[in-house]
Amino acid sequence: MSTSSTAVPVKGTEPSNGTRGLEPGPTAPPTDGSTATVPAPTTTDAAVPVSPPARTRARVSELPDDRYLNRELSWLDFNARVLALAEDPSQPLLERAKFLAIFASNLDEFYMVRVAGLKRRNETGLAVRSADGLSPREQLARIAARSQAIAVAHARVFLDHVRPELEAEGICILRWGDLSDDQRARLSAYFSAQVFPVLTPLAVDPAHPFPYISGLSLNLAVTVRDPEGRTERFARVKVPNNVPRLVRVRTDDDSITFLPIEDLISAHLGSLFTGMELAEVHAFRVTRNADVEVEEDRDEDLLQSLERELARRRFGPPVRLEVTDTMSEHVLELLLRELDVHPGDVVTVPGLLDLTALWAVHAVDRPDLKDEPFVPATHPAFADRETPRSVFATLREGDVLVHHPYDSFSTSVQRFIEQAASDPNVLAIKQTLYRTSGDSPIVDALIDAAAAGKQVVALVEIKARFDEQANIRWARELEKAGVHVVYGLVGLKTHCKTSLVVRQEGSTIRRYCHIGTGNYNPKTARLYEDLGVLTADPTIGADLTDLFNSLTGYSRQTSYRSLLVAPYGVRRGIVRRIEDEIDAHRAGDANARIRFKLNSLVDEQVIDALYRASQAGVRVEVVVRGICALRPGRSGLSDNIHVRSILGRFLEHSRVFHFGAADEYWIGSADMMHRNLDRRVEVLLRVADPSLADKLGEMFDSCLDPATRCWTLHADGSWEPSPPPGSGVSPVRDHQAEMMMRHAAVAMALAESE
Repeated sequence: MSTSSTAVPVKGTEPSNGTRGLEPGPTAPPTDGSTATVPAPTTTDAAVPVSPPARTRARVSELPDDRYLNRELSWLDFNARVLALAEDPSQPLLERAKFLAIFASNLDEFYMVRVAGLKRRNETGLAVRSADGLSPREQLARIAARSQAIAVAHARVFLDHVRPELEAEGICILRWGDLSDDQRARLSAYFSAQVFPVLTPLAVDPAHPFPYISGLSLNLAVTVRDPEGRTERFARVKVPNNVPRLVRVRTDDDSITFLPIEDLISAHLGSLFTGMELAEVHAFRVTRNADVEVEEDRDEDLLQSLERELARRRFGPPVRLEVTDTMSEHVLELLLRELDVHPGDVVTVPGLLDLTALWAVHAVDRPDLKDEPFVPATHPAFADRETPRSVFATLREGDVLVHHPYDSFSTSVQRFIEQAASDPNVLAIKQTLYRTSGDSPIVDALIDAAAAGKQVVALVEIKARFDEQANIRWARELEKAGVHVVYGLVGLKTHCKTSLVVRQEGSTIRRYCHIGTGNYNPKTARLYEDLGVLTADPTIGADLTDLFNSLTGYSRQTSYRSLLVAPYGVRRGIVRRIEDEIDAHRAGDANARIRFKLNSLVDEQVIDALYRASQAGVRVEVVVRGICALRPGRSGLSDNIHVRSILGRFLEHSRVFHFGAADEYWIGSADMMHRNLDRRVEVLLRVADPSLADKLGEMFDSCLDPATRCWTLHADGSWEPSPPPGSGVSPVRDHQAEMMMRHAAVAMALAESE
């Protein structure tokens, strides 16, 4: 066999005898300091080509690696602030019970979505680290430890504070052993008539496999013994969800008394296991992965694909097992084995499981223990006058900024759509729907408009998490009525809050618009704080026309005149404006400042831009309700950044962005998160009218007032109540109460002037 090799010609060379045009490969330098002599290649040498230039390394950020807080742990901190409201004695007592219920439902959803996603990535080997450098496994471990601590704190607030105070007010949640003989007799009759018929005890033995445990269901783990053989058996009894969780107990006085349904069932298990001895009874609850993943194939109907995935949701793997702290070790081991749950996913709770049941307590008719009733005021622009005016006539005079729930949704946004549906001069209505109420007047108006012969387009986002079934139902109702229903873009959720009305006015066509931060939902509009602009501005109308063409057709427009639209323009637009504020500050503009109000701040590019602004000396103020991955107040990095969180009676939901030197205010649907900026259609609108911009400035001033009660974030990720105890700040302001008073004063002044 020949030892010679034939070189492969290199493009651009002129090989001769197999060697010409080839350069020798790199040779190790001599170790003695002498000059290396590279021998000339021969036909017997293997040709070694020169390596291409080394890959250009990505520019290393000058910012420190540990500049981000973990988003999951930040969310748990948010829920801990909700719990702090339940513990706050200045809150009305039944509102504290409500906050306990909100905490519980928040944590359920966190496990069903966020923890489920982390577990899926960990189990499939997708060990992508978070921005703060933690692997999925490390995040799960920290979440488990933190969740156990706040779950116990949650239970203790109920057991040690709220429950005793409720009892002092004549509202009692008793256990079976606390009842009188007469009360037990009446409840036994209720059990026999209403509960026993729907119970199904499921045995576990070689002939009966362990039953499926549905997500969020409350269950009883029961062990019984055969009196003769003394063999211990296990059974599961599901607590039915079609009977009240808290059963009303008749009393001889005016007190209101409840008994947990699991106590009633436990006291009557003998009727389910006749002839057996009861050994143990323990409540438990399973949380399952409920994060639907829809494979959006362009060739498959999205609606059918989503319905198929929703049917699978109830069979998602377990992500949490909640048990009472009285459960024995061997019963817990059996549940872990049969449910295939990791011990780290067990949350042990003292007292009652699933305190979402406290919504029933909050519903008790005791107005003295609740917030004072609040009735939203009609915005002055839409107030009734001696001569009725349409919304369209009002908007022709100028833009209107509505601030919900202080400004009524029903007499502003809802009236806008309802008048458009009934107005014979309206030619078309185009509407996005992300979440709406079960008996939505918005949907009814769109149906009426279609029945009247108008062109109606509804973009229904059927992938809105946990509202998928409701949105599918509305989509079909709208289609039956003749509305053109669109389900959005492949790969993107349509999260923007936009409405476009096209109206014939003489020989011209005018477009009227609404762009907001909240959903078209009259019910949540009374509970969520949101902003919206109603306008007849032709430029905004043209932009919304282009946007709807993108959403319903094949347009690929990515730039707009007065809007920033994700997934193409929001991040880029926000970062550019931050950089402009930096430039303005360096040029000596004293107005350079940045103020954000939003639900979540997670996006690393936006956070890094804010860090650079701080390092340049620009003052940055952030009001965030939930997650914040930014570290404020860190020397050399974020000395000029201040972050606070406001929670209260209303859910702070609006997103507002202020750039001082540019004198620009933007509102819209987008939080600074990857999902909003990369995987959703979001819209931000510049509020150009100076009078409306001033109102947004006043809102910021109220949120950021040093006397406003809030929490402030520190560089180590801890949250501190503000004003801090002993600060001497008095009186302490409540931002939401101030907003209610301001809007009420405006409405009263208008009424007096008429």
